[in-house]
Formats: sequence, C-alpha cells, structure tokens
Amino acid sequence: MFQPVPGAFGASWGAGVKRAPRVLIYSHDTFGLGHLRRSRAIANALVQAAPDASVVIVTGSPVVGSFDFGNGVDFVRVPGVVKLPDGDYTTLNLKIGLDEAVALREAIIRNTALALDPDLVIVDKEPTGFRGEILPTLQLMKQRGARLVLGIRDVMDEPALLAPEWERKGAVQALVDFYDDIWIYGLRRLYEPLAALDLPEAVRNRITYTGYLRRELPDAPQFSRYPKLTRGPFVLVTTGGGGDGPALLDWVVSAYERDPDIPIPALVVFGPFVSRGARQSLMGRIAKLEKVDAIAFDSKIEHLMQKASAIVAMGGYNTFCEILSMDKPGLIVPRKTPRLEQAIRAQFAEEAGLVRQLDGLDNPPSTHDPLEMAAAIRALMSQPKPSQAVIPDLLDGLERIGAMTRPWFEDARTGRGRSGVGMAAE
Repeated sequence: MFQPVPGAFGASWGAGVKRAPRVLIYSHDTFGLGHLRRSRAIANALVQAAPDASVVIVTGSPVVGSFDFGNGVDFVRVPGVVKLPDGDYTTLNLKIGLDEAVALREAIIRNTALALDPDLVIVDKEPTGFRGEILPTLQLMKQRGARLVLGIRDVMDEPALLAPEWERKGAVQALVDFYDDIWIYGLRRLYEPLAALDLPEAVRNRITYTGYLRRELPDAPQFSRYPKLTRGPFVLVTTGGGGDGPALLDWVVSAYERDPDIPIPALVVFGPFVSRGARQSLMGRIAKLEKVDAIAFDSKIEHLMQKASAIVAMGGYNTFCEILSMDKPGLIVPRKTPRLEQAIRAQFAEEAGLVRQLDGLDNPPSTHDPLEMAAAIRALMSQPKPSQAVIPDLLDGLERIGAMTRPWFEDARTGRGRSGVGMAAE
C-alpha cells in the first residue's frame, strides 16, 4: 500500500522538472466491485504501456487487497462507506458519524495527491466525489498544473433522473471548473449517457468516447481448485460483488430445481458482498443439485469466464466488458432499481446483437418463472458470440486511453507538462 509522506509534499513539483509520469485515480467505492475493477483495468493498462509510470488508486473498497495490480500500481485505502437499502449511507467499519468519515476521507485523498504530485488525475464516475470529497483535491491539482480527467461508464441512469442528480451535486459546474477531459468508456453509436444534460459547448468538446475496456487474462492463480463441473462445458453465473445478486442466483437455482434436464451445468460465483444468510440458504439448495456448484469469490474470475461456455449476469459494466472480451454468449438479467443502468445497457446491447436479456428480476421472487430461466439458459447453447455482431472499435478503450496519455506522459518526462501556479501545501 502506498503511504503518503508529509515531508515530501510538492518536493518534485514545478514546470521544467523532468521525471517519470505519475497518475492518481480516485475510485468511487460506495457499492460493489465495479468501480474498483474498472480503475484497476485502467491502471494496469497505463503501466503496461508506460513501464516507468506510477499509478496510485484511492479507494474505500474493503476488498482492494484481494486483487493483483501491475508493477507500478499501488493503492491507498480510505475509510469505507456503504449504501444502505433505503439509499442512505453509513460508515463501513468506523464508529464515527458519516460527516466525520467524509472529512477524514477528504483529508487522506488531498494529502495523498499532494504527496504523489500526479501529472494526471482520473476521477471515476462522480465529478465531485462522494459528497464532494474530491473537490478540494481537484482545486489543488488544477492549481499545480495536473491534467484532470473524468471517466464515466457507458450508461449512468435514465436521463430524467441523471439531470436533477447532477444538478443537486454540482456536477456540471465541476465539469466547467475543473476537468480538462471527459472519457466515456463506451461508443456513441450505442448510447450517449450525457445527452440529456444541458452542458456548455466547451464541456461537450472535451468528451471522448473511448470504446469499451477490453479485459485480458491475469496471471494464473497459483493455487486454484475449481469445481469438477468446470472440466467440461458449463455456464458461469456471476453477479459481480453480489450485494444485489441473490434474486438472480435464486432464479437460476430454481431453474435447475424445476428442470434438472438442462443439458449444461452451472457454476455460481457469489461475490464477496452476498450476505451470509443468503449464501447459506442458496448453498443448502445447491448441495442437492447434481448440475450446480458454487464458489464464494474469485478475484481472477476472468479465468473462469474464459473456461465457461456462456455467462449469466446482471449486466454491470465490468461483466459486460468481460463477456465481450472473452467472446461468450451472454444472458443479461438486469435490475432496474435503484438505477436503470443495467436495463438500458441490456436493451441496446441486445438490439446490437451482443447479448440477450431476460426481464423481470425486480419483480417479487414468487413471480420468477423457473422454466422461463431454464429456457433462457438452454438457448445460450445456440446463441451467437458477441464477435458475430461486428462493431468497429468496440473494445478499443484501453488502447485509446494509452494513445491519449502518451503525449502527456512524454511531457512529464521532458518537463514540459506542468504549467500550473504553485501553492503551499496546507
């Protein structure tokens, strides 16, 4: 873990200073694994393209230490916060108020940025951070000449909800005041997540659609014992972090209970945030099924995805990228609360011929038809792979990011890149 050293604040800063490039990534972390996994993919790609670069990811994710990072990538963990079922937030572990936790997080983020003195700052998803915690850092880094980038996924939420949410958070004003670039990790021809916002022309001109972020296989696990059913064809069932996944897992297990003749077995990956009660209940049912097995969590799930014949998922951004990257037939079963993100993605992806979707996940579990899920799983065996829907530049996101950052990193190496007005650390 990277540890800020107060005495080093600003030691290497200044126009004309030649040094290897440095990057700070602020990874939104209040729910699930998606933001961390996306930030990790970008960080690893940056140091692969620029082996002399250093990247620090700032996150509150409690499982950040479970993942491998490329040489040159490290992380700083801030105190975690978590979203409650009612949409409110609370601290993950600390016995302090949320306002105190946010103040502590803000101080750690700001001091990390001052110590690292990055040439490039990438902010994930939230232009102002959680409850505005990134704003002081953005102001300092802007004054010090760092390039500030907002990176957002292909879909945020339905336009009618996104516009008032960003207005309430001051997000559009932050785009005007701070950000040099806006990266959208998708394709304009598939979806425009910011189209409904009243953005100034100058801000719209800063938008680049990178394409989706291709995922590569990480190093093979040193010790891994996959269930026996993975030795042959199988369907992988994943809900990412799993905090909102029990409804889908229940539906899949019910399908195998009602239709034991489904020709292909299923491996369920719970994810680290599935509640103990839900996991135990599902495991009791899975133990009675010949064609279903389960594991708790795999930080290198890409290897299972490569082995799988098809994938059943809820359609979060990262899993969608992995379905495309591994070129697997995918069944997306999206949730529609608290956001329509997954449903919007599933809709345009199905229309483009990339996946198929099954609706109804948010309905009461008693209305989930096991035979409908069984039929959808059976249909995966004859479903075309995503690559058969030929879409130019679909998975070029990481390459595009590498091309955009290359001249910025060269400016850092030659001392040409820092034109900000210096200020004393506070």
